[in-house]
Amino acid sequence: MELGVNRPDASVGTGIMASKYFNREEAEQLLPLIEESLKQAQSQKEAVDALQGDLANAASRIMVLGGSYPPYSDLVKKKSERDEISTKILETLAKIQETGCLVKDLDEGLVDFPCMIDGQEALLCWKLGENRIEYWHGTEEGFAGRKRIDGDSSETPPSSSSRVQ
Repeated sequence: MELGVNRPDASVGTGIMASKYFNREEAEQLLPLIEESLKQAQSQKEAVDALQGDLANAASRIMVLGGSYPPYSDLVKKKSERDEISTKILETLAKIQETGCLVKDLDEGLVDFPCMIDGQEALLCWKLGENRIEYWHGTEEGFAGRKRIDGDSSETPPSSSSRVQ
């Protein structure tokens, strides 16, 4: 199954159509890969944040001590390590987005899957830790506007493929 790749200029929420639309089943088939990749990227981000904290503390010490420098080789090593891990995060996120889904918030683990509902572009919405995709929202609504796929609301699409395509 070819899942497609978002065009670089495709941006859901700006009126530009996505290059790939998912149905719920297609999106859920990707969840194991996406979950593993998100956890990896989150772990990498924690490492970057820790290194950035170390570098910020070193900069503060330099200012407090009137311009004296901590061991230069340690700073260079930490900066290099931070940059390498940052590159790995970008590669991991690119791997996820190559499937056609959109990583909306790495820290929260929010991922959207473009879909069509009643001929309108919408997004299936999944958060790391959820067992399956149970929500959707319009392209302008975001996470706060999530609606249950199997809910009772008249604006909520049924789980059948008649509305969620």
